[in-house]
Amino acid sequence: ACAKGSYTDAYGQGECTPCAGGTYQDEEGKTACEPCEAGSHCAVGAAAALPCEAGSYSNKTNLDSASGCMDCPLGHACTTGSVTPMACRAGTFASGSRNAECEPCKAGSYQNAIGAAGCVRCGLGSFCPVGASLELPAACEPGTYANVTDGDGSPDCFDCPAGSSCPGGAARPTQCAAGTIAPAERMEACDKCAGG
Repeated sequence: ACAKGSYTDAYGQGECTPCAGGTYQDEEGKTACEPCEAGSHCAVGAAAALPCEAGSYSNKTNLDSASGCMDCPLGHACTTGSVTPMACRAGTFASGSRNAECEPCKAGSYQNAIGAAGCVRCGLGSFCPVGASLELPAACEPGTYANVTDGDGSPDCFDCPAGSSCPGGAARPTQCAAGTIAPAERMEACDKCAGG
């Protein structure tokens, strides 16, 4: 009987033929070889299909070497044995090619698109935790306002300056209108000027 990785095309024939590149045979004593599986490659005499390595893929069934596996494209990830690249979901990215996995956006950045190669810096006064797929409004208390988003992804809340009002949340300071005043910092609203 022929060993794994080979076949004989006639029963009783003494010689076994190695499976051709792009095919394999994982059983003994067979009369044909099987086509290599998608996401894999099969060298001459293969007893098993070997998966394309992480960061590459193939949807073909006749690859005879790993060099036939294609590089995973920008914005996608390919695990070991991938048949098709998987687009990175919102909140993640994959820069460059041959990525085995997508990375989450760092704190202070976000990505709302699918299949992205990078993340977008979070806007002033917004909140973007690790893996954010959108900018969240800041949760500053009344009398304060959000300014810069730093490395931790959370905006810092600052005291509202005198002469302005700050309702809280992500709202910027609003200068007091004519006839109103905010004589101190941390004012939630401007007061009407006293008559006279």
